[in-house]
Amino acid sequence: MDSAENETVLAPLRLSVKQQGDVVRSLKESKAPEIDVKKAVHELKARKKILEDKELELAPVSASFDRSRMEDLLKRRFFYIQSFEIYGGITGQYDFGPMGCAMKNNLLAAWRNFFVLEEQMLEVDSSILTPEKVLKASGHVDRFADYMVKDEKNGECFRLDHLIKAHLEKIIADKKTSTDVKKECEDIIVKLDGMTKDEMDAILKKYDMKSPVTGNKLSSAMEFNLMFGISIGPTGQNKGYLRPETAQGIFVNFKRLLEFNQGRLPFAAAQIGNSFRNEISPRSGLIRVREFTMAEIEHFVDPSAKDHPKFDSVKDVELMLYSACNQMDGRPAELIKVGKAVEMNLIANETLAYFMARIYLFLTRIGVDQGRLRFRQHMSNEMAHYACDCWDAECKTSYGWIECVGCADRSCFDLKQHSKATGVQLVAEKKLPVPITVHKVEVLPNKRIIGSSYRQHGDLIYDTLANFDESEAAEVERQIKETGEYTLEIGDKRFSFKLDDINVRRCQKTVHVEEVVPNVIEPSFGIGRIMYAIFEHTFRTRDGDEQRTYLSLPSIIAPLKCSVLPLSNNPEFAPFILKLSRELTRADVSHKVDDSSGSIGRRYARTDEVAIPFGITVDFDSLKEPHTATLRERDSMHQIRAPLSLLPELVRDLSVGRITWKEVEKQYPRFEQQETTRDV
Repeated sequence: MDSAENETVLAPLRLSVKQQGDVVRSLKESKAPEIDVKKAVHELKARKKILEDKELELAPVSASFDRSRMEDLLKRRFFYIQSFEIYGGITGQYDFGPMGCAMKNNLLAAWRNFFVLEEQMLEVDSSILTPEKVLKASGHVDRFADYMVKDEKNGECFRLDHLIKAHLEKIIADKKTSTDVKKECEDIIVKLDGMTKDEMDAILKKYDMKSPVTGNKLSSAMEFNLMFGISIGPTGQNKGYLRPETAQGIFVNFKRLLEFNQGRLPFAAAQIGNSFRNEISPRSGLIRVREFTMAEIEHFVDPSAKDHPKFDSVKDVELMLYSACNQMDGRPAELIKVGKAVEMNLIANETLAYFMARIYLFLTRIGVDQGRLRFRQHMSNEMAHYACDCWDAECKTSYGWIECVGCADRSCFDLKQHSKATGVQLVAEKKLPVPITVHKVEVLPNKRIIGSSYRQHGDLIYDTLANFDESEAAEVERQIKETGEYTLEIGDKRFSFKLDDINVRRCQKTVHVEEVVPNVIEPSFGIGRIMYAIFEHTFRTRDGDEQRTYLSLPSIIAPLKCSVLPLSNNPEFAPFILKLSRELTRADVSHKVDDSSGSIGRRYARTDEVAIPFGITVDFDSLKEPHTATLRERDSMHQIRAPLSLLPELVRDLSVGRITWKEVEKQYPRFEQQETTRDV
């Protein structure tokens, strides 16, 4: 079916989405009751899902891709497998083997070079074990909780809101269901997000819901925290969690990072590390797991100056943007230059747009197919209340579109939350063009009395009181005057002060700097998801030989850069192989010597399966002066002949992208040989 025929099929679905999008807009503009807006948004999501499913169905599918064959290759060549496989495996946990581990390390090294080195970011490595109070301040403790139920016989767990939704949708789809029951089910689905445990339990019983797998009776609803709880230290009193993201480790170190950067904005900090989420129903391989590697950037910027000094270098990069407006109107994603998107206010600011362009350039460099990559903007109902704008880099896979990188303008939420919880001001100073006179209200502690009463917490109290704004200082003054006492709360600590302990003073000051709470632009990379998308996008079948599959990974992230193959077991080849291996190691080229038995075609096929991009073959011509060998490129299977002494540096330059294979073919003579492909 061509594109015109596809659009004929999609047109009524697009119109349906647009009509519902207009309903949602109208309800929001008229400030309709929240329940009415929720119902309209729910219907909009349902129509969007129908449209997107149809778009995926009509999209051309690569005839060479077969997920089961790809997964077989990845398992057979030990890229990754389910953890604790010999014990039956654990769902949502995976071990990377030699090839997967090397590829992941190369990907992270490429990420460091592309972002940390290029942007001169400050890299940190914070603790995985996170005290509860840190995640309480960030909102994770309250936000990262779901309700679940258990199959009473086999113990299988189900996320309750998903189970109720699926069950009620089945009832709605049944033609025998009355109109009133359908309406009631639809209302419940809309309200699910805000329901309490008791309300969900009542629905479970009312509709007599059973396990969707076994039909067994289900337990009552129970709260399930998506973070892994831990006890820090031997007493068990210091409660904590395995971190659900790496970002908080950067935010809590903001003050020191700012000092290291000589107090200047903007600057960026980066961190690579593992995070943990105790998913109820992990699935889809590396896409939804319980332990995963993240690479996150927090770019701190003056909220009044979100332009970027290097924006001009990316303004002509074209991105496939699936804006919130297009989603509401049922229109497809559009290819738009980054500069134009900022001019149109489609992307909120230059800094956010700059990082989106850099994300695109990075992903396409490491193997993501640009034709299967888009940036989807969060709609208002998806976005956190504190976020200004948020886009997800999504990759199209056999599982549909999956989010691989999030890029958000988080405003100043996190720094403010940690300041509020600790009393430590996480701010930057900005020099004013001209000094100004301001009215100050200061809370002055009597350090002698407070130091004697609260010796251990003195500095914390002084810092907190010193950073009170005018309204907070006025409240201290009011309480002291009316009750003769003031109680200060810092986190879970309470401190009481009498009239003589603190004094409130009003004065005028000339200030030369202004304190600002920086905004944060956050690109967040899910490394496992990116790897999976690359596996799908680079999985290939040889033309003319469907049994021969391989991974066309870019050399920059390929697990090994080169194979070294003697044409046969002739002992005269051994000294050349040994010397070549030693020189490749000196040139920092990871490689594998395959001197096993079998034809050269069989060995080429083995190295192709583990994505080795280049292969050096020592043959009988290598024994003659001047000593030469063949160099083979994996994807084209073309070979050239070059002096043995030059090959290590040549492979190194090819691996890091200093030279292309086309340039090599122009420089060295082509070696023609019929490659055996049927004996693999």
